[in-house]
Amino acid sequence: MTNPSDSTAGHPGTGHPCGRAAPIPHPSGSAYTTDCLSHSAPSPGSASRPGAPVSQARPLSGRRLKIHEIIFEADTPAGKAFDVALLAAILASVLVIMLESVVGLRNQYGPLLRGLEWTFTALFTVEYGLRVYSVSRPLRYVRSFFGLVDLLSILPTYVSFFFAGAQSLQVIRALRLLRIFRVLKLAHYLGEADILRQALNASRAKITVFLIAVLNIACIMGALMYLVEGEQSGFHNIPVSMYWAIVTMTTVGFGDIAPKTPLGQLLAAVLMLMGYGIIAVPTGIVGAEIARASRRGPVSAQACPVCGADGHDHDAVHCKYCGAAL
Repeated sequence: MTNPSDSTAGHPGTGHPCGRAAPIPHPSGSAYTTDCLSHSAPSPGSASRPGAPVSQARPLSGRRLKIHEIIFEADTPAGKAFDVALLAAILASVLVIMLESVVGLRNQYGPLLRGLEWTFTALFTVEYGLRVYSVSRPLRYVRSFFGLVDLLSILPTYVSFFFAGAQSLQVIRALRLLRIFRVLKLAHYLGEADILRQALNASRAKITVFLIAVLNIACIMGALMYLVEGEQSGFHNIPVSMYWAIVTMTTVGFGDIAPKTPLGQLLAAVLMLMGYGIIAVPTGIVGAEIARASRRGPVSAQACPVCGADGHDHDAVHCKYCGAAL
Protein backbone atom coordinates (compact mmCIF):
# COMPACT_ATOMS: atom_id res chain seq x y z
CA MET A 1 0.00 0.00 0.00
CA THR A 2 1.39 3.38 -0.96
CA ASN A 3 1.86 5.96 1.75
CA PRO A 4 0.29 9.27 0.58
CA SER A 5 3.17 11.16 2.13
CA ASP A 6 5.74 9.02 0.36
CA SER A 7 7.76 11.07 -2.10
CA THR A 8 7.76 8.10 -4.54
CA ALA A 9 4.01 8.33 -5.16
CA GLY A 10 3.40 8.62 -8.92
CA HIS A 11 7.01 8.77 -10.14
CA PRO A 12 9.95 8.28 -7.80
CA GLY A 13 11.17 11.47 -6.17
CA THR A 14 8.57 13.76 -7.66
CA GLY A 15 6.31 14.17 -4.63
CA HIS A 16 3.24 14.76 -6.86
CA PRO A 17 0.43 12.28 -7.63
CA CYS A 18 0.83 12.78 -11.37
CA GLY A 19 4.52 12.03 -11.20
CA ARG A 20 5.67 15.45 -12.40
CA ALA A 21 7.54 18.29 -10.77
CA ALA A 22 7.04 18.92 -7.06
CA PRO A 23 4.51 21.65 -6.22
CA ILE A 24 5.86 25.15 -5.72
CA PRO A 25 4.20 27.18 -2.98
CA HIS A 26 2.27 30.23 -4.19
CA PRO A 27 2.09 33.43 -2.11
CA SER A 28 -1.68 33.10 -1.89
CA GLY A 29 -1.35 29.69 -0.23
CA SER A 30 -2.09 27.49 -3.24
CA ALA A 31 0.41 25.12 -4.84
CA TYR A 32 1.24 24.79 -8.48
CA THR A 33 3.94 23.48 -10.75
CA THR A 34 5.33 24.55 -14.05
CA ASP A 35 4.54 21.10 -15.50
CA CYS A 36 1.18 20.24 -14.01
CA LEU A 37 -0.86 23.43 -13.92
CA SER A 38 -4.10 21.52 -14.47
CA HIS A 39 -4.02 20.13 -10.92
CA SER A 40 -3.53 23.10 -8.65
CA ALA A 41 -2.44 26.15 -10.58
CA PRO A 42 -4.02 29.41 -9.64
CA SER A 43 -6.48 30.62 -12.20
CA PRO A 44 -5.46 33.50 -14.48
CA GLY A 45 -7.59 35.79 -12.34
CA SER A 46 -5.99 34.86 -9.03
CA ALA A 47 -4.30 37.56 -7.00
CA SER A 48 -0.56 37.66 -6.52
CA ARG A 49 -0.77 38.93 -2.96
CA PRO A 50 -1.68 36.96 0.17
CA GLY A 51 -5.34 36.85 1.04
CA ALA A 52 -6.46 38.47 -2.21
CA PRO A 53 -9.80 37.30 -3.63
CA VAL A 54 -9.65 35.00 -6.61
CA SER A 55 -11.56 36.26 -9.60
CA GLN A 56 -13.92 33.72 -11.15
CA ALA A 57 -14.89 35.98 -14.04
CA ARG A 58 -14.25 34.80 -17.55
CA PRO A 59 -11.58 36.69 -19.47
CA LEU A 60 -12.78 39.17 -22.05
CA SER A 61 -12.59 38.20 -25.69
CA GLY A 62 -13.73 39.35 -29.08
CA ARG A 63 -15.91 42.44 -29.23
CA ARG A 64 -15.99 43.05 -25.47
CA LEU A 65 -12.19 43.00 -25.28
CA LYS A 66 -11.93 45.47 -28.16
CA ILE A 67 -14.45 47.82 -26.55
CA HIS A 68 -12.64 47.56 -23.23
CA GLU A 69 -9.31 48.47 -24.81
CA ILE A 70 -10.85 51.54 -26.44
CA ILE A 71 -12.91 52.77 -23.48
CA PHE A 72 -10.76 51.87 -20.47
CA GLU A 73 -7.23 51.92 -21.84
CA ALA A 74 -5.23 54.83 -23.23
CA ASP A 75 -2.33 52.78 -24.55
CA THR A 76 -3.67 52.52 -28.12
CA PRO A 77 -4.34 55.34 -30.61
CA ALA A 78 -8.05 54.47 -30.64
CA GLY A 79 -8.23 54.43 -26.84
CA LYS A 80 -6.45 57.74 -26.46
CA ALA A 81 -8.58 59.35 -29.18
CA PHE A 82 -11.74 58.13 -27.43
CA ASP A 83 -10.63 59.48 -24.05
CA VAL A 84 -9.60 62.86 -25.45
CA ALA A 85 -12.96 63.15 -27.25
CA LEU A 86 -14.73 62.14 -24.04
CA LEU A 87 -12.94 64.80 -22.01
CA ALA A 88 -13.82 67.42 -24.63
CA ALA A 89 -17.48 66.34 -24.50
CA ILE A 90 -17.48 66.55 -20.69
CA LEU A 91 -16.05 70.08 -20.76
CA ALA A 92 -18.59 71.13 -23.41
CA SER A 93 -21.52 69.64 -21.47
CA VAL A 94 -20.50 71.37 -18.24
CA LEU A 95 -20.20 74.66 -20.16
CA VAL A 96 -23.70 74.18 -21.60
CA ILE A 97 -25.11 73.60 -18.09
CA MET A 98 -23.44 76.76 -16.80
CA LEU A 99 -24.67 78.86 -19.74
CA GLU A 100 -28.22 77.61 -19.25
CA SER A 101 -28.21 78.96 -15.69
CA VAL A 102 -27.75 82.53 -17.07
CA VAL A 103 -31.25 83.98 -17.44
CA GLY A 104 -30.51 86.09 -20.52
CA LEU A 105 -28.87 83.23 -22.41
CA ARG A 106 -31.58 80.79 -21.34
CA ASN A 107 -34.32 83.09 -22.67
CA GLN A 108 -32.54 83.61 -25.98
CA TYR A 109 -30.95 80.19 -26.62
CA GLY A 110 -33.03 77.95 -24.35
CA PRO A 111 -34.09 75.36 -26.96
CA LEU A 112 -30.56 75.08 -28.37
CA LEU A 113 -28.99 74.63 -24.95
CA ARG A 114 -31.56 72.02 -23.92
CA GLY A 115 -31.02 70.18 -27.19
CA LEU A 116 -27.27 70.10 -26.61
CA GLU A 117 -27.86 68.96 -23.05
CA TRP A 118 -29.97 66.01 -24.18
CA THR A 119 -27.46 65.16 -26.90
CA PHE A 120 -24.62 64.95 -24.39
CA THR A 121 -26.80 62.95 -22.01
CA ALA A 122 -27.63 60.44 -24.75
CA LEU A 123 -23.94 60.07 -25.66
CA PHE A 124 -22.92 59.59 -22.03
CA THR A 125 -25.74 57.07 -21.53
CA VAL A 126 -24.46 54.97 -24.45
CA GLU A 127 -20.92 55.30 -23.12
CA TYR A 128 -22.01 54.16 -19.64
CA GLY A 129 -23.78 51.15 -21.14
CA LEU A 130 -20.64 50.21 -23.09
CA ARG A 131 -18.52 50.49 -19.95
CA VAL A 132 -20.84 48.13 -18.09
CA TYR A 133 -20.89 45.76 -21.07
CA SER A 134 -17.11 45.66 -21.55
CA VAL A 135 -16.06 44.54 -18.06
CA SER A 136 -16.22 40.98 -16.77
CA ARG A 137 -17.83 42.03 -13.49
CA PRO A 138 -20.28 44.86 -14.23
CA LEU A 139 -21.43 45.25 -10.62
CA ARG A 140 -17.86 45.95 -9.48
CA TYR A 141 -17.63 48.79 -11.96
CA VAL A 142 -21.12 50.12 -11.11
CA ARG A 143 -20.21 50.27 -7.40
CA SER A 144 -16.78 51.82 -7.98
CA PHE A 145 -16.11 55.56 -7.57
CA PHE A 146 -16.01 56.32 -11.29
CA GLY A 147 -18.94 53.98 -11.93
CA LEU A 148 -21.08 55.98 -9.51
CA VAL A 149 -19.85 59.28 -10.97
CA ASP A 150 -20.67 58.10 -14.50
CA LEU A 151 -24.16 57.09 -13.41
CA LEU A 152 -24.84 60.27 -11.46
CA SER A 153 -23.69 62.37 -14.41
CA ILE A 154 -26.60 61.15 -16.56
CA LEU A 155 -29.37 60.72 -13.98
CA PRO A 156 -30.19 64.43 -13.38
CA THR A 157 -31.42 64.93 -16.94
CA TYR A 158 -33.90 62.06 -16.59
CA VAL A 159 -34.86 63.11 -13.06
CA SER A 160 -35.68 66.60 -14.43
CA PHE A 161 -38.83 65.04 -15.93
CA PHE A 162 -40.17 64.79 -12.37
CA PHE A 163 -38.27 67.56 -10.54
CA ALA A 164 -37.73 70.86 -12.33
CA GLY A 165 -34.18 72.20 -12.17
CA ALA A 166 -32.58 68.84 -11.39
CA GLN A 167 -30.51 69.09 -14.57
CA SER A 168 -28.29 71.66 -12.86
CA LEU A 169 -26.82 68.78 -10.85
CA GLN A 170 -25.18 67.58 -14.06
CA VAL A 171 -22.14 69.66 -13.13
CA ILE A 172 -21.08 66.50 -11.30
CA ARG A 173 -19.77 65.49 -14.72
CA ALA A 174 -16.76 67.64 -13.96
CA LEU A 175 -15.58 64.85 -11.63
CA ARG A 176 -15.12 62.68 -14.70
CA LEU A 177 -12.26 64.96 -15.73
CA LEU A 178 -10.18 63.18 -13.08
CA ARG A 179 -9.56 60.58 -15.77
CA ILE A 180 -7.25 63.05 -17.48
CA PHE A 181 -4.36 61.75 -15.34
CA ARG A 182 -4.72 58.28 -16.87
CA VAL A 183 -5.47 59.51 -20.38
CA LEU A 184 -2.34 61.65 -20.55
CA LYS A 185 -0.31 58.90 -18.83
CA LEU A 186 0.37 61.15 -15.84
CA ALA A 187 0.91 58.12 -13.61
CA HIS A 188 2.77 60.27 -11.08
CA TYR A 189 -0.34 62.40 -10.49
CA LEU A 190 -2.48 59.26 -10.36
CA GLY A 191 -0.19 57.92 -7.65
CA GLU A 192 -0.40 61.18 -5.69
CA ALA A 193 -4.19 61.09 -5.89
CA ASP A 194 -4.13 57.52 -4.58
CA ILE A 195 -1.86 58.59 -1.70
CA LEU A 196 -4.33 61.35 -0.77
CA ARG A 197 -7.22 58.88 -0.90
CA GLN A 198 -5.38 56.44 1.35
CA ALA A 199 -4.48 59.21 3.81
CA LEU A 200 -8.08 60.43 4.07
CA ASN A 201 -9.33 56.87 4.44
CA ALA A 202 -6.81 56.15 7.22
CA SER A 203 -7.68 59.42 8.97
CA ARG A 204 -11.45 59.02 9.00
CA ALA A 205 -11.65 57.56 12.53
CA LYS A 206 -9.48 60.31 14.04
CA ILE A 207 -11.32 63.03 12.12
CA THR A 208 -14.68 61.61 13.23
CA VAL A 209 -13.61 61.79 16.88
CA PHE A 210 -12.32 65.32 16.28
CA LEU A 211 -15.60 66.47 14.73
CA ILE A 212 -17.58 65.00 17.62
CA ALA A 213 -15.39 66.94 20.05
CA VAL A 214 -15.92 70.15 18.04
CA LEU A 215 -19.71 69.64 18.07
CA ASN A 216 -19.60 69.14 21.83
CA ILE A 217 -17.68 72.40 22.26
CA ALA A 218 -20.17 74.21 19.98
CA CYS A 219 -23.10 72.80 21.96
CA ILE A 220 -21.64 73.85 25.33
CA MET A 221 -20.57 77.32 24.16
CA GLY A 222 -23.89 77.84 22.42
CA ALA A 223 -25.79 77.01 25.60
CA LEU A 224 -23.54 79.37 27.61
CA MET A 225 -24.02 82.24 25.15
CA TYR A 226 -27.78 81.71 25.15
CA LEU A 227 -27.72 81.93 28.94
CA VAL A 228 -25.40 84.96 29.07
CA GLU A 229 -26.65 87.03 26.12
CA GLY A 230 -30.27 85.98 25.74
CA GLU A 231 -32.75 86.82 23.01
CA GLN A 232 -32.17 90.57 23.20
CA SER A 233 -28.69 90.12 21.68
CA GLY A 234 -29.87 87.85 18.86
CA PHE A 235 -29.25 84.52 20.59
CA HIS A 236 -32.88 83.47 20.30
CA ASN A 237 -32.35 79.80 21.12
CA ILE A 238 -29.62 77.23 21.63
CA PRO A 239 -29.48 76.06 17.95
CA VAL A 240 -28.94 79.68 16.82
CA SER A 241 -26.29 80.08 19.51
CA MET A 242 -24.59 76.87 18.28
CA TYR A 243 -24.57 78.32 14.77
CA TRP A 244 -22.79 81.41 16.14
CA ALA A 245 -20.32 79.21 18.04
CA ILE A 246 -19.42 77.22 14.89
CA VAL A 247 -19.02 80.39 12.81
CA THR A 248 -16.83 81.94 15.51
CA MET A 249 -14.79 78.80 16.15
CA THR A 250 -13.96 78.41 12.46
CA THR A 251 -12.91 82.11 12.39
CA VAL A 252 -15.45 82.86 9.63
CA GLY A 253 -17.26 85.59 11.58
CA PHE A 254 -20.28 86.57 9.47
CA GLY A 255 -21.19 89.31 11.95
CA ASP A 256 -24.94 88.70 11.82
CA ILE A 257 -24.90 87.82 15.54
CA ALA A 258 -22.50 89.36 18.05
CA PRO A 259 -22.32 89.36 21.86
CA LYS A 260 -23.09 92.63 23.64
CA THR A 261 -22.23 91.92 27.28
CA PRO A 262 -18.65 91.87 28.64
CA LEU A 263 -18.98 88.24 29.76
CA GLY A 264 -20.30 87.23 26.35
CA GLN A 265 -17.45 89.02 24.61
CA LEU A 266 -14.97 87.23 26.90
CA LEU A 267 -16.48 83.86 25.96
CA ALA A 268 -16.32 84.84 22.29
CA ALA A 269 -12.62 85.73 22.61
CA VAL A 270 -11.88 82.36 24.26
CA LEU A 271 -13.77 80.56 21.49
CA MET A 272 -11.85 82.43 18.79
CA LEU A 273 -8.50 81.46 20.32
CA MET A 274 -9.67 77.85 20.57
CA GLY A 275 -10.60 78.02 16.90
CA TYR A 276 -7.01 78.63 15.80
CA GLY A 277 -5.86 75.55 17.68
CA ILE A 278 -8.74 73.44 16.41
CA ILE A 279 -8.00 74.27 12.76
CA ALA A 280 -4.50 72.81 13.09
CA VAL A 281 -5.70 69.41 14.38
CA PRO A 282 -7.11 67.86 11.15
CA THR A 283 -4.17 69.28 9.20
CA GLY A 284 -1.75 67.38 11.41
CA ILE A 285 -3.82 64.18 11.27
CA VAL A 286 -4.06 64.10 7.48
CA GLY A 287 -0.46 65.31 7.06
CA ALA A 288 0.86 62.40 9.13
CA GLU A 289 -1.16 59.88 7.13
CA ILE A 290 0.02 61.41 3.83
CA ALA A 291 3.64 61.06 4.97
CA ARG A 292 2.99 57.41 5.87
CA ALA A 293 1.24 56.65 2.57
CA SER A 294 3.97 58.39 0.54
CA ARG A 295 6.36 55.55 1.26
CA ARG A 296 4.51 53.47 -1.29
CA GLY A 297 6.11 52.97 -4.72
CA PRO A 298 4.94 54.36 -8.08
CA VAL A 299 1.72 53.25 -9.75
CA SER A 300 0.74 52.54 -13.34
CA ALA A 301 -2.15 53.93 -15.35
CA GLN A 302 -3.43 50.52 -16.50
CA ALA A 303 -7.09 49.70 -15.86
CA CYS A 304 -8.35 46.29 -14.75
CA PRO A 305 -10.31 44.46 -17.50
CA VAL A 306 -12.71 42.98 -14.91
CA CYS A 307 -13.66 45.80 -12.52
CA GLY A 308 -12.16 48.80 -14.36
CA ALA A 309 -10.07 49.92 -11.36
CA ASP A 310 -6.73 51.65 -11.84
CA GLY A 311 -3.93 52.87 -9.59
CA HIS A 312 -2.05 49.56 -9.49
CA ASP A 313 1.66 49.22 -8.73
CA HIS A 314 3.82 49.65 -11.81
CA ASP A 315 4.99 46.01 -11.62
CA ALA A 316 1.60 44.49 -10.72
CA VAL A 317 0.34 41.55 -12.81
CA HIS A 318 -3.02 41.19 -11.03
CA CYS A 319 -5.67 43.68 -9.94
CA LYS A 320 -5.34 44.53 -6.24
CA TYR A 321 -9.12 44.92 -5.91
CA CYS A 322 -10.59 41.84 -7.63
CA GLY A 323 -7.50 39.69 -8.36
CA ALA A 324 -7.98 39.54 -12.13
CA ALA A 325 -4.94 39.38 -14.39
CA LEU A 326 -3.92 42.74 -15.81
